[in-house]
Amino acid sequence: MRFGDERESSNFEDVTGRSGGGFGLGGGGGNALGCLLPMVASRFGIGGVVVLVIGYFLLSSLGGLGGGGGGSLVPGTQQSAPAGKSTLDPNTAHFVRQVLASTEDTWSKLLGGKYQPTTLVAYSQGYPSGCGQAQSAMGPFYCPTDGKIYLDTEFFNELSQRFQAPGDFAQAYVIAHEVGHHVQDLEGTLEQAHNLQARGSEAEGNAVQVKVELQADCYAGVWAANAKDSQGRSVMEPGDFEEGLRAAEAIGDDTLQKQSQGVVVPDSFTHGTSAQRMEALQRGYKSGNPSVCKF
Repeated sequence: MRFGDERESSNFEDVTGRSGGGFGLGGGGGNALGCLLPMVASRFGIGGVVVLVIGYFLLSSLGGLGGGGGGSLVPGTQQSAPAGKSTLDPNTAHFVRQVLASTEDTWSKLLGGKYQPTTLVAYSQGYPSGCGQAQSAMGPFYCPTDGKIYLDTEFFNELSQRFQAPGDFAQAYVIAHEVGHHVQDLEGTLEQAHNLQARGSEAEGNAVQVKVELQADCYAGVWAANAKDSQGRSVMEPGDFEEGLRAAEAIGDDTLQKQSQGVVVPDSFTHGTSAQRMEALQRGYKSGNPSVCKF
């Protein structure tokens, strides 16, 4: 990807050196939806609904590590450090902040004054969020209670190694996808989805989650199509989008279920099939218009 010397977002918190803390739902200052929908979480390889007091959305994502060029970039391993000292690789932090800044610029143009930036919190192992304890095993997630994205950047290594989806755009996709959930929050889609789930069966609730997930994938494609550098050039380079498609294919519900249990159970899908996820990302990218990302 072509970010060069593009600006970094200031809506970024690095708490990797002070992760931890007790578990707790809620938190002051969150929106009303947070009380109804504690977490829009995501985890590659885990389907279904994890119930916690009210319940979680389990929505998968993708993400980004950085630098120029279209090659695979793997961040440095986070090491243990004295409390309060960051363990985040500086190159990773730089790229994450650039991607976040790009989403801010893009969605501000697409939504005008309606867009309010989210904050991305980089943590390690565990950290208290407005939706409860963020843990590495959960993967990246968006919390509507405090309107923040939580990301353990070690996930980037897993994306590259476990899911065989290396590359800077494959990694940036995770951030754009979680920002897509924030856009859904601002538009009221998450509240609408929660209300639909509350009235339906488990299978119907899963189907609603799939729609939310695929719309976030589509929004990630919309961002990629519109993302420009300060010179007005696309930040996308040859081969970038293919990296994203490989990642989307790797984390489809059908693909993951075949790998983990040998059979596919469509009623339990919460993310969408590989084909659906690839199609949603591609639809947003080809159009560049969020109106094509129907819920």
